Amino acid sequence: MRFIIYGAGAVGGVVGGRLAQYGNDVVLIARGEHLAAIRANGLTIASPADTVTVQAPAVGHPSEIDWQPGDVAVLAMKTQDTGPALEALEAAAGCDIPVICVQNGVENERLALRRFARVYATSVMLPATHLEPGVVQADSAPVSGILDTGCYPHGTDDVCEAWCAALERSTFSAKPEPRPMWRKYTKLLMNLGNAFQAICGAGADGRELLARARQEGIACYRAAGIEFATEEEDRERRGTLIRVGPIAGKVRGGGSSWQSMVRGKTSIEADYLNGEICLLGRLHSIPTPVNALLRETANRMAREGQPPGTLTVEDLLARL
Repeated sequence: MRFIIYGAGAVGGVVGGRLAQYGNDVVLIARGEHLAAIRANGLTIASPADTVTVQAPAVGHPSEIDWQPGDVAVLAMKTQDTGPALEALEAAAGCDIPVICVQNGVENERLALRRFARVYATSVMLPATHLEPGVVQADSAPVSGILDTGCYPHGTDDVCEAWCAALERSTFSAKPEPRPMWRKYTKLLMNLGNAFQAICGAGADGRELLARARQEGIACYRAAGIEFATEEEDRERRGTLIRVGPIAGKVRGGGSSWQSMVRGKTSIEADYLNGEICLLGRLHSIPTPVNALLRETANRMAREGQPPGTLTVEDLLARL
């Protein structure tokens, strides 16, 4: 089985890099300066335990790959980039290839299932950072992350089991999960804070605002009949596996949206995180003012090139 990591940024880079480090057949798809750095010097993975550089084939587009039986496509880009990526993937590899969505949010699997018959959902509990070309940070050690995976919308199969087994041998905890979206909807509640960090900065205290955003999300889930894991069930799965520690010479910073804006990106995934709650709220007549504010404000700041921390928590609260 060969794993094609489509989007070798923070999460994709750590997953692909660790898989390659532990002897799996991996191809990375990256872009720009990051791709150039990987091709020139390999992919460096820095963690609290060690820093390693792995050599793996890297390309800029699926059309550059000689697709073979046994290949598995692993999507790791942000959701706003998933549509064009799936179009390019189908044109290059056909529609029979297994597609594993190692992505936040709950929309990627639906997008993939329109084109591909075998789609898998992974709940991503993986603190990772990507701020410089050719380098990714696995901020937890010795376990890099938890990547439970199941068939979408439910069940497990041999591809799922082989994928999880490869991850287990490569510093991850990964279990075949017959109800993967149950966990992904829980993770979505955590990711509602991504936009807040992008607006107010990684160190801002947003507990009050984020508690309200979470309450809106839970109210929408209940109105829509969506199952999700409780906080207790989530803590039980995590246990003591995720251990974030300092990495010499590196900055942990914030989540994926914060990182995108620090790198100067003008689009972030707020439409598919906070925007998912807004969508559910409008479908089921549940007010979602906090998530609507976070989505709109973070998107506007990204479009205008404003850095994280431009607004204070007080500024944000005053707009509600």
